[in-house]
Amino acid sequence: MSTRTWEGLTIPTTGTFDLDVAHTRIGFVAKHMMVSKVRGYFGDFSGSVTIAENPLESSAEVTIKTASIETGNLDRDNHLKGDDFLSAEKFPEITFRSTKVVSHSGDELVVLGDLTIRDVTKEVTLKVEYGGAGTNPWGAELFGYSIETEIDREEFGLTWNVALETGGVLVGKKIKIEIEGEATRRA
Repeated sequence: MSTRTWEGLTIPTTGTFDLDVAHTRIGFVAKHMMVSKVRGYFGDFSGSVTIAENPLESSAEVTIKTASIETGNLDRDNHLKGDDFLSAEKFPEITFRSTKVVSHSGDELVVLGDLTIRDVTKEVTLKVEYGGAGTNPWGAELFGYSIETEIDREEFGLTWNVALETGGVLVGKKIKIEIEGEATRRA
């Protein structure tokens, strides 16, 4: 494993790492009926992280296929793919591109980037936890990560909702995004 020590952490040497789709989950959580949470994920995505000589100048990009959304309920999934929400046929991809690391402390970083959903681009702030580096049994160099952010879906044009008789709405405005995974060094 090609690693180096940076501020007490063992990190990979410079290079580009691809998200390991088999070991990465791009998930989300939304409030339902104001009382519970619905969880889901996207199954089709790609992305990379480029580790710079100065780790704080590293960058990342991700492309998610909107039609790959899964919540465990076919009717709900089809509704989310439709024009009320993601409009997957018209907007087949969600993209993220980092713009800068704004702070770090130990294994935690705060990263700014541009998130595009339905052709609306907004700056988002990611809380990134570096999970460490290693080499798998087949010799591939990798590192792990956990990422969290929260967005207001209405800012991206995802405004469909139903008012409830008891007050509130069917679908919450805030969506929590949770990403767990690994990235492997590009050959």
